[in-house]
Amino acid sequence: MTRSRLLLAAFAVATAADLVSLAVGFPPGHLVAKPLLMPLLAAWAAVSGAPRLLVAALLCGWGGDTLLLFDADPAFLAGMASFAAGHVCYLALFHGRGHGLPRARADLLAPCYTTALITTVVLLWPDLPADLRVPVACYSTLLTAMAYTAATRLGLVAGLGGALFLLSDTLIATGVADWPQLPRPDFWIMLTYVAAQFLLTRGALDARLAPTAHGEVPATTP
Repeated sequence: MTRSRLLLAAFAVATAADLVSLAVGFPPGHLVAKPLLMPLLAAWAAVSGAPRLLVAALLCGWGGDTLLLFDADPAFLAGMASFAAGHVCYLALFHGRGHGLPRARADLLAPCYTTALITTVVLLWPDLPADLRVPVACYSTLLTAMAYTAATRLGLVAGLGGALFLLSDTLIATGVADWPQLPRPDFWIMLTYVAAQFLLTRGALDARLAPTAHGEVPATTP
């Protein structure tokens, strides 16, 4: 097997181990598997010719994953900041890449994402801890911008990844707000999160040789 296939297989095995551990309630398995996910995905992306910004976004995700393993508000805020840095990397990467949706379709998506953002923040706001309200609102705005840009610049695969990232982080926020949760909430959070990161990576890799907004073919590294 090539290095690329080995790394992708290792990522799949780590993902399965993490999700099974969460599904059966085996915390040690989650503690071991979760920190492996984004480094393996980043390594696969790197050997597949990923731009450096994509690798950086995934490693920021690894930082956030690791920090969120600690059950403390400072670690939660630091993890949110690490994920926010990853979204900035995604935004910088997506800007100007791919063909993009026709203007009319992109304009149609904008109010959908805006409505989802405003509705989510307004509903969660009263139930969030006071010191997390503004950080969560700012982070949600950045995340929504990333998801919208993924959908409008890179297309269906990356757009679905952005939407799943929104869903995953919304599930986290509802837990912080102490809303009723699905059984095994961490399982659903990780399922949607890992799928989101993989689809964003796949979409970015597919678009790395696509013409830019100016009709040029971008280099494989920014």
